[in-house]
Amino acid sequence: MEYNMNIDKKLPVFYLVAIMSFFLLVSTVSASGYTIDLVTVDGVSLEDNVSVVAGETIEVKVWFEAKANDTDVSMEVEIEGEKVETKEATSVFDVEDGKTYRKVIGIKVPYELKDQVSDSATLTVEIDGKNYKEIKEYTINLQRPSYNIDIKSVSVDKNVRAGETIPVDIVIKNRGYNDLDDVYVAVSIPSLDVEKTAYFGDLVAIESCSNSCDDDDDTDTASGRLYIKVPYSAEQGVYALEVEVSNDDTTANKVTQIAIGNSFPENVIVTASSKTASAGEEAEYELLVINPTNELTVFRVISENNQDVSSRVSNSVIAVPAGSSKTITVAAKAEEEGQYSFDVTVLSADSSASVATLNLNVEGRGSVDAVTILTIILAIIFVVLLIVLIVLIGKKSDKAEEFGESYY
Repeated sequence: MEYNMNIDKKLPVFYLVAIMSFFLLVSTVSASGYTIDLVTVDGVSLEDNVSVVAGETIEVKVWFEAKANDTDVSMEVEIEGEKVETKEATSVFDVEDGKTYRKVIGIKVPYELKDQVSDSATLTVEIDGKNYKEIKEYTINLQRPSYNIDIKSVSVDKNVRAGETIPVDIVIKNRGYNDLDDVYVAVSIPSLDVEKTAYFGDLVAIESCSNSCDDDDDTDTASGRLYIKVPYSAEQGVYALEVEVSNDDTTANKVTQIAIGNSFPENVIVTASSKTASAGEEAEYELLVINPTNELTVFRVISENNQDVSSRVSNSVIAVPAGSSKTITVAAKAEEEGQYSFDVTVLSADSSASVATLNLNVEGRGSVDAVTILTIILAIIFVVLLIVLIVLIGKKSDKAEEFGESYY
């Protein structure tokens, strides 16, 4: 009898615990207001062991069903590796009970593969509203691109002068799935038409050293220095210096800016580019040919001749010592009155050219100066006086003869 009474006393407590557990279970179930039905990456279901490529942007599509009305809902997708994670979210939206929805997010796959060509990562889908939330995680495979060259650094002086030979230090690394054979590096300044190329060898995908790394071990990283010469004729300004790393499978590029200074962008300085002369007469011009280099340079001077203007130079070939200059004379003439122009080209040993344009103003042949006019007038006066003198002398002789005849 006592035993039954104890049982009767414990039954209300049992029922109370059971009822509370039931409501807690119902509350727990109802707290999840969403059912995620399907998640795909670039059209492939995450249930099929999806593999993605590090560094690429993938498209994640999510189909889910709302179990209740909810507002201020957003969906977030996160890819989490060991050290790096990326996440993207949609804008907010509303859902209705019993309806199915599809949302799409583009997300960039993080790149943290250093000592392995592939690894696993976690892709998390979270649907979060004002009243309900649902989170689901998936494991995906993360692998390197098939071929990928990473230009880790380009070191070059940012301020240089025309004529300098500048060093460019480059560090590259194989960040791809496969080995890279026969890698070449090219450094160029395209606007100046200068380029230098060097062979950097082979780069393995994963570097391995048995005991200690030495030059004989396969490496995934290489560094080197290339020298590129800036032409003396480069105009002052900012230029793009391009680095291209390539082999038969892939190419990578990197651009940096350098400032080039130049006090003498041209080899030729003209003291006076315009002259005036009479038709058929020569006008002379002086040109200063400059050699800004650090070695003797031979220049060839070519003066233009055409149907209107003929010209000649005092020296068609001149040798100018390093860091000095020489003066040459150009003579030009035209037969007809008018305004003319012609070019004088100075070619250096490296085939770079400087062109000076000269102007010639030609006056008519009838124009004479004051000295010439005065000389002509004086000559005429002299002739007239001479004639008068001769006439006077002649008349005097005639009178003397008449006087002599009357005397006898």
